[in-house]
Amino acid sequence: MLLNYRYFAKVYYALFLLVVVVLSGTFGFMIVEGWSFFDSFYMTIITVSTVGFNEVNPLSDGGKLFAAFLIISSFGTFAFAISAITSYIVGGEYKAYFQEYKSIKSVKKMQDHIIVCGFGRVGRQAAHDLKFYGKNYVVIENDNEVTEDRKFHDITFVKGDSTEDQTLITANIQEATALITALPKDADNLFVVLSARELNPNIKIISRATSYSSMRKLRIAGADNVIMPDTVGGAHMASLVVNPNIMEFMDLIKVSGKAEINLEEISYNDLHENMLHSTIGDLQDKSMSGCNVIGYRDASGEYIINPANDIKIMPNSKLFVLGNPEQIKRLNKTLGID
Repeated sequence: MLLNYRYFAKVYYALFLLVVVVLSGTFGFMIVEGWSFFDSFYMTIITVSTVGFNEVNPLSDGGKLFAAFLIISSFGTFAFAISAITSYIVGGEYKAYFQEYKSIKSVKKMQDHIIVCGFGRVGRQAAHDLKFYGKNYVVIENDNEVTEDRKFHDITFVKGDSTEDQTLITANIQEATALITALPKDADNLFVVLSARELNPNIKIISRATSYSSMRKLRIAGADNVIMPDTVGGAHMASLVVNPNIMEFMDLIKVSGKAEINLEEISYNDLHENMLHSTIGDLQDKSMSGCNVIGYRDASGEYIINPANDIKIMPNSKLFVLGNPEQIKRLNKTLGID
């Protein structure tokens, strides 16, 4: 309903004015001249449209005065209505309507998708990486120039303000698994976090922040992770100076598809039944396919770097495995991971 109103508001308004003018003229002629409804309606139409046909019946002085008033008052209204309808068709607004309608229908069918709020510098990079990793995502953006840009035709947009609950509902937040809010203002990100946490208590929320004071507030509001892009970028550049070889190696791990090594996350639920509650050493002997377990996160969320082989793999835990693409591919095939 909101989508229809946004695109058809001018047309609706023009049609409303036309109806008001036609009804006013029809009832006016019925009262002033005593004509029937159909004669009065026909007289109103030929008067408003200024087609120049003869009167239905001879007009009295009162009827002539009313007709003159009707012509003066309706001329601008009729021209505005025709202009509004014509611009809607010629200007291509109907195409934008059908495009957004199609996007909304597509979003309603999504499940386990990711919502990206804002398509600026940070949001655009997040969307690019999600696409690279083959994740299903939708972008909320209120800038028409961005959403209608043909170079982003492969991105599913939801037009609107991310801080409004209805926009998040349109993005099907109830079925989403994660939300990334990358708006430029911390106050807007805070509002999005609060709304998202209320609409979907189980969703994972990652928020952008521009100041340290906002980080604490965003976490209190319900963000699982808070990132300061400028700080992360600065720290990365400093590390390239202090430990250039280590950072280059880490970049090779993180930039998938451009390196000969890769990092994979394996959940406890991904393991076969005969591997449950086994040790890391047993798992590596059975199915690691040459990969190495370099990290372990237990059920409490505590991380262990380079875990010992005798550590048991317990429910709600995760393994972090390092290997080249071919080894990772064989590992996923062994575990049945898509």
